[in-house]
Amino acid sequence: MKIKLGFVISIFALNLTLAQNNHIYKSKAFTIFPDKVVQDTFTAKAVSSVELTSNYRSPESDKYSPNIQFKFSINSRDNEMPSGKDHHVTLNPINGKCITTVVFGEQLNETKVIPAGINLPENTIWTIRLDMRKMLSSFEKTGFYTFYNGDKLAKADFKGVYIAGNAAPLSWDFSNLYNKHGLQLNDPDGDGIYETTLIMNNKQDIKFTEDRWNLTKDISAFPQYKSDFPISDAIYNLTTEEMIKAVEPDSTFRTGKEWAGVWTRDISYSIILSMAYLQPKVAQYSLLRKVKNNLIIQDTGTGGAYPVSTDRMIWAVAAWELYKATGNMDWLRQAYGIIKKSIEADIVNAYDTETGLVKGESSYLDWREQTYPRWMQPADIYESECLGTNAVHYQANIILSKMAQILNDEEVAVRHSKIAENIKGGINKYLWLEDKGYYAQYLYGRNFKSVSQRSEALGEALCVLFGISNAERSKKIVSNVPVTDFGVSCIYPQIPNIPPYHNNGVWPFVQAYWTLASAQVGNEQSVLESMAAIYRPAALFLTNKENFVAETGDFAGTQINSSNMLWSLSGNLALVHKILFGVKFDDDSLRFQPLVPKALSGTRTLTNFKVRNTILNIEMSGYGNRIVDFEIDGKKSTTAAISYLLSGTHSVKIVLDNKDLNAEPINKTSNYTSVETPLGSYSNKSLTWSQIENAVSYTILRNGKLWKKTVKTKLKVPNNGYSEYQIIAIDKNKVPSFASEPIIVYDKRNEKTIELEDYIQQSDNKHNNYQGKGYVETNNSVNTNITLPFSANKSGVYTLKFRYANGNGPVNTENKCAIRSLKVNGITAGTTVFPQRGANEWSNWGYTNSIQIKLSKGKHLFEISLETENENMNTEINQALIDAMIIYRVK
Repeated sequence: MKIKLGFVISIFALNLTLAQNNHIYKSKAFTIFPDKVVQDTFTAKAVSSVELTSNYRSPESDKYSPNIQFKFSINSRDNEMPSGKDHHVTLNPINGKCITTVVFGEQLNETKVIPAGINLPENTIWTIRLDMRKMLSSFEKTGFYTFYNGDKLAKADFKGVYIAGNAAPLSWDFSNLYNKHGLQLNDPDGDGIYETTLIMNNKQDIKFTEDRWNLTKDISAFPQYKSDFPISDAIYNLTTEEMIKAVEPDSTFRTGKEWAGVWTRDISYSIILSMAYLQPKVAQYSLLRKVKNNLIIQDTGTGGAYPVSTDRMIWAVAAWELYKATGNMDWLRQAYGIIKKSIEADIVNAYDTETGLVKGESSYLDWREQTYPRWMQPADIYESECLGTNAVHYQANIILSKMAQILNDEEVAVRHSKIAENIKGGINKYLWLEDKGYYAQYLYGRNFKSVSQRSEALGEALCVLFGISNAERSKKIVSNVPVTDFGVSCIYPQIPNIPPYHNNGVWPFVQAYWTLASAQVGNEQSVLESMAAIYRPAALFLTNKENFVAETGDFAGTQINSSNMLWSLSGNLALVHKILFGVKFDDDSLRFQPLVPKALSGTRTLTNFKVRNTILNIEMSGYGNRIVDFEIDGKKSTTAAISYLLSGTHSVKIVLDNKDLNAEPINKTSNYTSVETPLGSYSNKSLTWSQIENAVSYTILRNGKLWKKTVKTKLKVPNNGYSEYQIIAIDKNKVPSFASEPIIVYDKRNEKTIELEDYIQQSDNKHNNYQGKGYVETNNSVNTNITLPFSANKSGVYTLKFRYANGNGPVNTENKCAIRSLKVNGITAGTTVFPQRGANEWSNWGYTNSIQIKLSKGKHLFEISLETENENMNTEINQALIDAMIIYRVK
């Protein structure tokens, strides 16, 4: 009896071990089994193909420390104290209430050591009292207040004071504090003490997800997927249902459950992934919603959108994908005119003739400090030349050229093919990092640019998919870009003291593009890793979230998030269609180029898959990426392709060779954060900068090039001509920080300030902080052409910029960036942008981008004019106040 019992126990243990080892994917962070996903104590299980359960609960939901980190904000900006310097307080409520009093600009440190597991009592009422009397007194005495960094705030430009922080309902999203209830402090009795009262650890603030999903909608009109893996089937059906929910009553796409409306980049990336063929009519309606005056609309964004942001051209890639899916020639002709006109405007406003690259914010990475150093103003971001945005412009020009060929417009076809090659050449010349084996994030700086050595996942993937990188480099990119435990983060390494969103974030739609790039180069490990990074959150959260924290994999830690996110669900569906079944809409036919990881070996079917006038029922078996048998209606075919001329319903059989792919590596690594960006200054012939925590050395750039390395924080520099110095902090692992804001060292005698009011009728001077006697307004009808004389006392390279104000909107959104063309002696020299600097902040003066020009000794004529191509996204308001033009010789 004892022997038999032992035998039974042994068999049970063996079966248990086999079950535990029967996984699709396993890492130290989570495991995916055929029917479930397991992460720590959390499990999501496929009860059937139409039902999922999950016990996931955000680890943050049970944590609420009494130690609060916070900061005050004037006009929704991070401007009270230097970045990283915050107030700290331990809330100790008495009868459920506590009060904290702070003086603006004076750091408060009143914290206690709190044992682990101790939370702030629920619904603690916290009153914050802020002493603003110093600022108000300064307003009365001088008309302005000077911040810690020397910036001035005019009394008229003071719109409000807010509180930001690390615990709900507080937020570090400075730009949107004005939209968040209760975060504005007020002074109803006029005593100079501003107050607000908040409820802390309010359970209503806890973010949660559902614990069960059941299919409730009819999804039979769309492709049906079945496999040997219940978890994959259930996630596919959940995602198909969410796709149906992502359509508004007007038959346009809804961006996400929490994001109403149609957004150019969101719908475009989604259409490219899968919506072009799954919902072509909705895709077309949505694309046309983002057209105005036959121009593609750049969504509201940094500094008033276009041309600070220029990734609207992803619309062109989506439009082409829609044409390939439908074959609609009327759509092709309509899209052709829109794309052509939009690119022509971009050539004027954003193309850099020196590098061949295109200016403008990183595609979709549109939250300034989330991916840029804090010193960069919108005008600086406009000047940056970013990987993803340039990949988009390359492909847009390729597509315009292809469309022109179809429509017999040979001149346009040739021209834009050449433009595309120029962009491609610029990407490979200026952004490729040979020592890292992938592309740099962007070029940035002012008069002299350098590369940010961070990787940028979407841009890297697009370069592979669009053929910008050659075959060798494409393989290197997929093998070398850092991948964290929970997926490929938007950028790597992360930026310190910036909360998760783009920074320290994984976005499933980006992960989907990364999966497609991985499949294109045949990297099986990367494909499986990437699919797992999409399936895990979809199963545990029971929805396709917009993003999650790279460090923890949790949806609750990012600054903004949404369920039922259009581009996330579009990428999830693409895993089945474009990876496992390998469907590829080529110019002339539907081709099949599957890659099935060995872990997903088995049989699978995809039925009711619609291709133009054809319905395909596809059956597949095996694993690998080589097709050994391809049959259409039972007849073998030598090519794995379906002609677009085919109509009716047809069966397709695909058999893979069941052979292991060549083992290609991936760069699986721990999440990592760089050190802080130094703050530098110049005085007494020396550069000095702050000691950066965890930095072991510093690299000094001069005019964008390596100049010196040092372990000190002070360095003598020559003053023999124009120089821009930047400091980069290096940590013990040789990982660099961002470069500091450029510090200009030059002979002041080479600078000249031209006050515009000396040549143009000045405005009414009702705003403050201007130089000279006043300033000049330019808008759609007033001063649309301004001419300024200049006499160069020496031949050389000069740089010029304008001191301006634009109070037509906040720094982070809307669409009223002013744009003007600059001509020198009648010849176009570049585009000057005047981004928004704050809603109704017309005394908030800053500088435009700089433009370098070659001048001979003698007299010259500068002209800034509003040209047809300078139309912004608002079209009605294209306005700025111009205080002065500053010009100096740099070479």
